[in-house]
Amino acid sequence: MTIQRSHERTAVDIPIVVTTVLDSLEGTIIDLSEGGAQVVGCSLPPKSQCQIDLEGYSVFGIVRWSEHDRMGIRFPYELSEGPLFERLEIARAARRAPMAFQSRTFHSLPAGGFGRRIS
Repeated sequence: MTIQRSHERTAVDIPIVVTTVLDSLEGTIIDLSEGGAQVVGCSLPPKSQCQIDLEGYSVFGIVRWSEHDRMGIRFPYELSEGPLFERLEIARAARRAPMAFQSRTFHSLPAGGFGRRIS
């Protein structure tokens, strides 16, 4: 069974605070789109209302599913601004960047230098 999604999901690593009326929980968003997020490191019961706090900005959400250490949160109002949206755009741009612009690991040259014979 394939789930039809209206937004492209993007892998991210964003530490956040999930706030409810009674509690604040630390977690990490690992999957983000304009319509929702997957949070690991904390969980709330399904249908719980919460907000995701990042850098003084809050996004309202409703828990759609929950497991012991993770949950899926749907945003009733799509992300279109703020630090969470900016992080989403940065992650998508990094994923689409050509290989020439992505970081590489360079190996050191053998002793004696490039193209020289060592006697």
